[in-house]
Amino acid sequence: MKLSIILLAGLASSIHAQGKMDRLMDLKIKHWDSMRAAGAFNKFDNDNSRAAAQAVRPTPCVNGKSGEYSCDKVDMLSFLSHRQMGSTTKEGNDIWGKHDRSQAGTKCVDAITGWTSPDGREFGAVGQTDGTAFVEVDKAGQLKYLGRLPTQTVSSPWRDMKVINGYLYVGSEAAGHGMQIFDMRKLLTLRRPKTFSTVTDLTALYSGFGSSHNIVAHEEKNMIYAVGTSRNLPCRGGLFMVDVSNPAKPVSPGCVSQDGYVHDAQCVVYNGPDARYQGKEICFNYNEDTLTIVDVTDKKAPVQISRTPYVGSAYTHQGWLTSSSDMTFLLLDDELDETDQTGAAANGRTTTYIFNITSLAAPTNTGYYQSPVKSIDHNQYVVNGLSYQSNYNSGLRIVDVTSVEADPTGKGFKQVGFFDVHPEDDSVGGIVEFSGSWSVYPYFRIHDLPTIPPMINPRYRLQVIHTLDIRPMIKLPSPM
Repeated sequence: MKLSIILLAGLASSIHAQGKMDRLMDLKIKHWDSMRAAGAFNKFDNDNSRAAAQAVRPTPCVNGKSGEYSCDKVDMLSFLSHRQMGSTTKEGNDIWGKHDRSQAGTKCVDAITGWTSPDGREFGAVGQTDGTAFVEVDKAGQLKYLGRLPTQTVSSPWRDMKVINGYLYVGSEAAGHGMQIFDMRKLLTLRRPKTFSTVTDLTALYSGFGSSHNIVAHEEKNMIYAVGTSRNLPCRGGLFMVDVSNPAKPVSPGCVSQDGYVHDAQCVVYNGPDARYQGKEICFNYNEDTLTIVDVTDKKAPVQISRTPYVGSAYTHQGWLTSSSDMTFLLLDDELDETDQTGAAANGRTTTYIFNITSLAAPTNTGYYQSPVKSIDHNQYVVNGLSYQSNYNSGLRIVDVTSVEADPTGKGFKQVGFFDVHPEDDSVGGIVEFSGSWSVYPYFRIHDLPTIPPMINPRYRLQVIHTLDIRPMIKLPSPM
């Protein structure tokens, strides 16, 4: 089998958060306004343009270049602009996928969908400022636009979505948006692209909150945790719990408000070394200036286990466990440390912080990894010892983190592949600014190709969706 990924770029919208989040949003909006004024989002207005024609063709990485883009062991297979995916604003934000592993005859164990259908088809959900686009990824790695679900209220540069059991859950910073619940099985019978109704085509619309910044999914427990909702609600922007065991009738069993605003989180059934929490549902929260760990097993009475600051903190953004089997370490990305030149990130190189979480009550920052180039980090996901990082202008960065147990300082981490999405700053080793890629989806598989262990002459292939300045957005099948 062949692992695939979608790397996506992002944009931003309605501001309800305070302090750090206000400043971060303001910085982004000002930069994107300048890009918009310069026509950056109109690059593919003419689908017959030379640039668009070049973009849609598969382009292998040869001698460090895939067309105009710098790369290493990553080939571009396919490209779609937001205009080609039905967006009138032609701007995007986040991406998530749905993997159907029915060909294997078993229930999907990926951390994304758990949905099986007879034909093994794979789908992606692409966040746009004015809605969500749907694409199918065929076995050759080509992208096909299937249709879109418009925003529930108004456009917003922030939109996030996740999938549980074939249902897509969509939130947005758009005022009054709530959470759209859409059955992706509707995509299976489409003969031509369709714009779905926000009234008749939704399984449900959850209105317990209005705006939200991110949607966190815990598939194993059928739980959605909306984060970054209004600080004026009882959850104070923390984990807003939504039980989606019945997607048609979502209910909220409680919330986590002890440490206030949560920007992103990863929730798991804990099987790590801390015996006190074995079998408990634990959420690792990225809370603007700390790593905050919470036991959410009892939804009515969640317990904050620890709150850990770190040197260099500017805006604690997102992170991921390095292994779902031992849960001993996690990686954390900070979205403003390169901009504010704090701690090790003062040199502008993308900095990933390493935490030992052997004791959930007392995590320790053991070291950090720095990218070879300057760029802001945004999202990362770890699969089989590889961290797939989406780092704004420097695009997709694939980092081998398997040495973390032996050397938790990060000195053994090594970049093993990349696809840069912003050629303009290559000659200066990168620029710290809010352009480029915003997210990466490293969970697709292409069934008719064998899997080769990543460390044995790894090579990667990708499909492109979009970036902030309409540079390629990457969907990347893994090592071949």
